[in-house]
Amino acid sequence: MSTSVPQGHTWTQRVKKDDEEEDPLDQLISRSGCAASHFAVQECMAQHQDWRQCQPQVQAFKDCMNEQQARRQEELQRRQEQASAHH
Repeated sequence: MSTSVPQGHTWTQRVKKDDEEEDPLDQLISRSGCAASHFAVQECMAQHQDWRQCQPQVQAFKDCMNEQQARRQEELQRRQEQASAHH
């Protein structure tokens, strides 16, 4: 019995047409400030088609998103504290 090695994804960069709505995930990433690191992951995947070769880019994107999420959580907490102080 032979086992076949699965082929990598066929990652390609989509070109947005004028009449297309922007993907909600793309909007989220764009607002996060992490679009450049997300683009780096996409470029690496398009070039290598093997996520294992893109771990530095994946880690940078993960770190960026984690930092953004922490900042957002702090802001939400600050707003809740301000709202509580006014009541």
